[in-house]
Formats: sequence, C-alpha cells, structure tokens
Amino acid sequence: MTERVKQALREQRIETPSWGYANSGTRFKVFRQEGVPRTPYEKIDDAATVHRFTGVAPTVSLHIPWDVVDDYADLGKHAADRGVALGVINSNVFQDDDYMLGSVTNPDPRVRRKATDHLLACVDVMDQSGSTDLKLWFSDGTNYPGQDNIRARQDRLAEALQEVYARLSSDQRMLLEYKLFEPAFYTMDVPDWGTSYAHCLALGDQAQVVIDTGHHAPGTNIEFIVAFLLRAAKLGAFDFNSRFYADDDLMVGAADPFQLFRIMHEIVQADALKQDSGVTFMLDQCHNIEPKIPAIIRSVMNVQEATAKALVIDAEALAQAQRDGDVLGANAVFMDAFQTDVRPLLAELREEQGLDPDPIAAYGRSGYAEQIRADRVGGEAAGWGA
Repeated sequence: MTERVKQALREQRIETPSWGYANSGTRFKVFRQEGVPRTPYEKIDDAATVHRFTGVAPTVSLHIPWDVVDDYADLGKHAADRGVALGVINSNVFQDDDYMLGSVTNPDPRVRRKATDHLLACVDVMDQSGSTDLKLWFSDGTNYPGQDNIRARQDRLAEALQEVYARLSSDQRMLLEYKLFEPAFYTMDVPDWGTSYAHCLALGDQAQVVIDTGHHAPGTNIEFIVAFLLRAAKLGAFDFNSRFYADDDLMVGAADPFQLFRIMHEIVQADALKQDSGVTFMLDQCHNIEPKIPAIIRSVMNVQEATAKALVIDAEALAQAQRDGDVLGANAVFMDAFQTDVRPLLAELREEQGLDPDPIAAYGRSGYAEQIRADRVGGEAAGWGA
C-alpha cells in the first residue's frame, strides 16, 4: 500500500500562480515586501524555486496583462532553463474603468467588444507560449434590482464565450470559473457551478468548469460539486486556496483541512490525480502578510498531505461498509485516514526523490530570500490590489 501511495504522489502536479509571488493586499491596503519580483521573468524564478524544493510544482500560471512581455517564447525558454514551464493563461477583464458595469455582459457594445478582444488576445498569448488552457473569470454582475436585464446579460455572455471558443485550436481548452458574489452583490453573471456547467455544456468538449474553493456560500458541499463534475467529465481545473468567510485567498488548508481532505478523496476515487486526467490543480492565493515563497511552499505541502490522507483510505473496507449500510463503520474508515499522520511518509518520499524532507527548512537555509532582497532593489515591484 505504501508504494502505491508514493507512486500516486510522485505523479501529482500543482501549478503555482505568478501573482502569488507579487505584492498583494486586502480591499484596503497592499502590503509591500522586500524582494518581490519586478518582472514576469523574476516571478518565474520564484516559481522555479518552489518547484526546486517541493518537486511537484513544474508549471506557473500567467495573468494577462499583469504578465505581458514582448516575447512569450523567450519567457518560455527562461522558464525551461530554470526547470519549469508556462501553464494556464488567465484573462483580466476586471481592472479597467470601462468594466464598472461589466465586461462581456456590459450593456455598452463598445465595452463588450473591448473585453472580448482581450480574451482573444489571451488566446494569442496561448499560441505563443505553448499554453493549452485559457481561464476566464468575470467580475460581471449587478448591484441593484432593475439595474440591467438579467437574461440579456446571459445572452451577451454566451455570445462572447462562443466567439472565444471558436478561436481555440483543437488542443486548447476554455476553463470557466464562477463566484457566488463580489464585486457584484445582487447578481453575478456566473455565480455558481451550475451556470458555468450550463455554458460549458453548450460550448462543447473544450469548455470545462473551474472550481475555486473560496467562491462558494458558507457550508457549501464542494466535494459534491467535484464528484458531479468529474462524473460528467466537465471538471477542468481547481483554484486551491482557503477561506474563513468569503474569498479570503488564504493558504490552502489553513481554515478547513478536513474539507481539503474530503475534496481530494473525490479526486482520488475518480483516479483524477494523473496528469492525463484533464484536471489542472492550481493555487490561487494572495499572500497579504506572510512571506510569498515559503507561503506557497506551505500550500503545496498542505495539498500533498491532504492527498496522501485520501490515498491511505482503506477503499475496500469503506466500500464494504457502504454496501452494508454501516454508517458508523464507513465514517470510521474515513476518519481514520484523515487522522493519519502522513508527514513521515512524505518526508521519506522526498528523500527518495533527492529532495530535502522539510522543504520549508531547506528554503530557509538556501539563502534565496536574502539573495532576492539584495538583488531586487529598485524598479517597480509587481503587485495588484487596493
């Protein structure tokens, strides 16, 4: 069993976000830190550092226009030289003044055209970078009853999605994210997994749903959504983070490690850990007060631990208890796995892979933090937020 678990963990891949290495903040304040990247190239350097210490983070998501460069092939070469690759391309149609009333669902056709053109330009970036996935999240919605025609906004959304979908090549995908509320509070145009699923279903096989663990109402059973979308072959990607209240974007597993375990159980049951499963596992975090790189390393480790616990579930005993209607027995099997300390197993696996068993400690000893604080003086630090 131990070797089976290790083999599954060897195959796990977790993509890190370029923006997670930059200055970030809350709605009120961006907290600046020394040594954060100033360019997409330096973000790649930091992502490569996370991969060097964890061994499971070989790709990095880009966000356009935050990560615009003159030559994406050159950026890709820079990544390859450092042992990583460019991953998902994320669009941004929420930070322009024109998008106050929406982007692709805006009542003004000029604004809709501008937003759709940006999405098409992101597909151009995919072509140049070699990325196969375009992730779409829309801040579009309304704040007041009567502000706009809800049905018409869905028509506009469908029209824009169809135009961008038609632009994809045969090996590219569109990943549609949803969010319950914020920045709009009366209606969001893609508020839940059902809305995203319906649009993806209408588009075709190359359109799939993205789950962000922080984008749901409190108490939502996210693992049910995972199971449903896996069954329908419509789960394209995860944005892993953690929240106490809303879209807190905290380190993965910080608020509810049990929820993370339950989610990973559904992934393991569906044999969706493998790279050819079609599910891309990503982090989407904005570290406000903690150091960037070690916080991302910690999140990667937390996902690994939840995955390992899901893998040590006695699947045969669980299935038998479920068939027998043994409620307490089934729950006991489940809880035994969650309460298992898998850290020694992961430390052993890392040593077998030539990695330090404690990635956080190894990063601390590496001197990389001191190096980037000294080297990245001057210029404009990358960042976003209030």
